[in-house]
Amino acid sequence: MKVTIIAHPNAKRPRIEKDLLGTLHVYVNAPPLEGKANRAVAEALAQYFKVKKSQVDLISGAKSKNKLFEIK
Repeated sequence: MKVTIIAHPNAKRPRIEKDLLGTLHVYVNAPPLEGKANRAVAEALAQYFKVKKSQVDLISGAKSKNKLFEIK
C-alpha cells in the first residue's frame, strides 16, 4: 500500500496524526540532515502500521516535506 505523508522534523514530541483529509502528519525529533529524518519517519510508520522497518520504503520526496512511502 502507498501512503502519502507530510514530515515534520525537529518536533518536540514525536507522534503521528491524521488530518481531516486523511493525510498522515509524522512528527519526528530527528533533524533533516543526511537522511536522519527520513529514517526516523520510516521507523515511526513501521510502528504505526505494525510492520518491520525493512517493509517501509521511501518512494519519493527524499528532500521534501511531502513524501510517498510504500508499506509492503
